[in-house]
Amino acid sequence: MRLIAAAAVALLLATGAAKADLLPIRLGWSVMPGEPAPVLFTQPGLAKHKDVTYTFEPVHITASPQMIQGIAANEIDIAAFAFSSFPLAVQNAGMTDLRVIADESQDGVPGYYTDEFKVRKDSGIKTVEDLKGKVLATTGFGAASDIALRAMLVSHGLNPTKDVTIIQGAYANMQALLSERKADLTASIPPFSFDPGLTAISNTLFTGKDAMGRTDKIFWAAPLRFLTKNRPALVDFMEDYLRAMRWLSDPANATQVTAIYSNFTKVPQDFYLTHLYKKEETYYRDRDALPDLDALQHSIDIQLQLGLLKAPIDVKSLSDLSMIKEAAARLN
Repeated sequence: MRLIAAAAVALLLATGAAKADLLPIRLGWSVMPGEPAPVLFTQPGLAKHKDVTYTFEPVHITASPQMIQGIAANEIDIAAFAFSSFPLAVQNAGMTDLRVIADESQDGVPGYYTDEFKVRKDSGIKTVEDLKGKVLATTGFGAASDIALRAMLVSHGLNPTKDVTIIQGAYANMQALLSERKADLTASIPPFSFDPGLTAISNTLFTGKDAMGRTDKIFWAAPLRFLTKNRPALVDFMEDYLRAMRWLSDPANATQVTAIYSNFTKVPQDFYLTHLYKKEETYYRDRDALPDLDALQHSIDIQLQLGLLKAPIDVKSLSDLSMIKEAAARLN
């Protein structure tokens, strides 16, 4: 009995030591289902390397700009940045060792969904010029929706700081802001864009594509020191990520996937069955999770033109796609 007990203790100690050797990966995410991190590995068998070479923890961050604080405070290892927040991290927060490593979604790709900016049907607002003197709501100053709105205003001769009032609101609250006339225009993304209550009272005045062209909406970035130290486990993680995203994106798995999404978000499964696999109602996702660096560069250049950045940023010099490419090569 003593030998059995000693063996059990040894096994527990060995297991604990093995766990300690695994790389903890904390991934920031903001909005479901656009960022499926919290349900990424719900389906058994997708994460073949999880708890073998790494552990995984999705960490909810309110919005993309707050990813900067998450990295700085060591609350996350990988941030899901928007094109708007990444350059602020590099320039304003001095995170010059950040590297773009993989993609989540892109906006403005022909045939796929693009963000919407909505006005009430009875507002009398028919053109961008009609927004002068109005109250406009985005998700946060410096957020992607905020940059797109400002770019659209400027391109139509309106000054974002003088000709309009811009307020902040969560996507979930945009319908209320519009219906209660607290805002004359609101930003909208799936699944909120398809809410019957919103579509009944609003029209789309313009889109993210109208304002910015094609953008790399959400992509991953992490400090170079973290990447250099942990490359093998990160490639394993990215392999699992690709496998999971391909499974989640496959219409053949619609019943299972929509049940997973519904269980997490508490949105009825029928809603996801209606919208999730319609090409024109979902963001483009690259099969190999490769970001569009040219689109990202263009978006950052627009921010420079708007006076929101202090100096140009060269995106390609701040990217390392070697790990996601290696992971894709394993599956392709």
